[in-house]
Amino acid sequence: MTIDNFRYVDERFADLQMLRYRLNGFEKLTIDEKKYIYCLAKASLFGRDITFDQFGAYNLRIRKVLELIYTDASIDHDTEEFRQLEIYLKRLWFSNGIYHHYGSLKFVPGFSKGYFSKCLYCVDPKRLPLSDKQTVKALLEELIPVIFDKDYLSKRVNKTDGEDLVKTSACHFYEGVTQQEAEDFYNTQKSSYINEPEPPSFGLNSTLVKSEDGTLYEDVWSIKGRYGKALSQIVFWLNNAKQYANSDEQKSIISSLVSYYETGDLQYFNDYCKKWVSCLDGKVDFINGFIEVYGDPLGLKGTWEGLVEYVDEEATRRTQLISDNAQWFEDNSPVESRFRKKVVKGVSAKVICAAMLGGDEYPSTAIGINLPNADWIRAEYGSKSITISNITDAYTKAAKGNGFREEFVIDSDTLSMIEHYADTLDNLHTDLHECLGHGSGQLLQGVDPDALKAYGNTIEEARADLFGLYYIADQKMVELGLVPNSEAYKAQYYTYMMNGLITQLVRIERGCNIEEAHMLNRALIAHWCLENGTAMRLVKKAGNTYLEISDYCQLRELIAKLLAEVQRIKSEGDFMAARQLVEQYAVKVDADLHDEVLHRYEKLNLAPYKGFLNPMLLPQYDARGEIVDIVPYYGESLAQQMLRYSSEYGTLI
Repeated sequence: MTIDNFRYVDERFADLQMLRYRLNGFEKLTIDEKKYIYCLAKASLFGRDITFDQFGAYNLRIRKVLELIYTDASIDHDTEEFRQLEIYLKRLWFSNGIYHHYGSLKFVPGFSKGYFSKCLYCVDPKRLPLSDKQTVKALLEELIPVIFDKDYLSKRVNKTDGEDLVKTSACHFYEGVTQQEAEDFYNTQKSSYINEPEPPSFGLNSTLVKSEDGTLYEDVWSIKGRYGKALSQIVFWLNNAKQYANSDEQKSIISSLVSYYETGDLQYFNDYCKKWVSCLDGKVDFINGFIEVYGDPLGLKGTWEGLVEYVDEEATRRTQLISDNAQWFEDNSPVESRFRKKVVKGVSAKVICAAMLGGDEYPSTAIGINLPNADWIRAEYGSKSITISNITDAYTKAAKGNGFREEFVIDSDTLSMIEHYADTLDNLHTDLHECLGHGSGQLLQGVDPDALKAYGNTIEEARADLFGLYYIADQKMVELGLVPNSEAYKAQYYTYMMNGLITQLVRIERGCNIEEAHMLNRALIAHWCLENGTAMRLVKKAGNTYLEISDYCQLRELIAKLLAEVQRIKSEGDFMAARQLVEQYAVKVDADLHDEVLHRYEKLNLAPYKGFLNPMLLPQYDARGEIVDIVPYYGESLAQQMLRYSSEYGTLI
């Protein structure tokens, strides 16, 4: 598939819809910029096995076994059980493991234990991931409970209040450790750095292990430690990329990242982050590392991710306006003055095109990112914010005419307003969330940045969303030319609150509560505003539930009030208040409303989750074997891409 016959929508299975993103303007980049992207893309793809292993100790072996069955010509592919195995494998590929990428619950296979066993015995034993002296029978006995027993290692990330979050989570960040032991271990480490201005991100790049004698130690992720084979390849391609970097500053950034991977020393990571956030030159940038902590129930361990990007220069004018006015937004925030930054430093914001997604950013990816995550770096050096234009563009084009808004929006006037403004306002809210929201406010002196524990991610996302919601309705947006008039914000308010109260329930299985941080954040904001004011209510029309907003001005006042409280909780490290907010307003699901929403959604025949296939970057050579161009190719199917990745980038299995 070329750019001329580009299709955004690809195959669909289970609750997943595959999409494609287009590399808009890639052909205008210089050959060195393209080579830089090519090498960085390789470095992103070589982290795939790390993410699989982090998401569950058995993921890589199960993936290997299922891929061998899937490609074995001696096994009949024209049976219902094989088709069910194929769906299971595709879900595993999509989620980087056997747990749902959003809900964290383990997949229920549609094929039987007997069928799985029969197929496994058809595969050449020499190709199976057998441990030392392990038989095929022993491998089956090891894997069958993991795949088929719904109560064994049942959830990747458990955030249920009152339970041991470490012992009940199947993610592979801890081995033989309890929650209390992990918290005590890292609190002891932090106590040695209380007065240090630049502390490391404790636990970010290690597996915490209990040895046979009961002592705890960190198995550090480095070239000489765990994940060494994958990190060696990542370093190889990062070093290759340096020759095409457009400045010594970019080369220095890569060198610091390489030193971090070589040693596992978190001070090198601090050095890398400080250099990375300060480097604003060049069209090409990247994210590569153990970054976000949503996959750890304690919010300490970084999941590996990779993203290669280049600037969307026209759209960046929008985010540049926002970042240029960062101090005004901070000064006029409705939070207490002691929680605001006196001087906002280093805020940069760009709209970018993704050139390659990897690790936890693939196939499901964010539409906006703000980094680094360390509060002291944000305070002293600033942050970089990106909105990914070709991803949001693909979402928009794929959703046109699907009937979703018509089903859930209360009336034609509101629908017309949303159709007119929503896409523009949604992008602007993402810009405000990433560029200013995450970078706003400050911790009080001495407050542990991890004080909110399992609730920290939800509170942080709520804080950034509330910041964006508050300011998207401000007259300043009109003055800056970012919104067309003073009424347009209502489209964003309606779609956001509708999502938090109603439509995001399509992503929850019947009988389950909300656990994912971004969904918890949206539910918290919407339910708090619903219950603490009269600006909006849920109404019934012809037996269906709709959101009615009668007072948008009051709704903004409620958003301001909640923003002030959420910032206080963050700044003071008020764990009990964070717990009360999340547990009271965000977690529980109304079973009757849930059933209704699922029934209405099923009629639309839509998949609630979307993910992306990467383009292939194909070097073009001249007669001397020199690369003269790199061309994106969009024709791979999901199975082709995933099997190729396992073959070309598999390092840990």
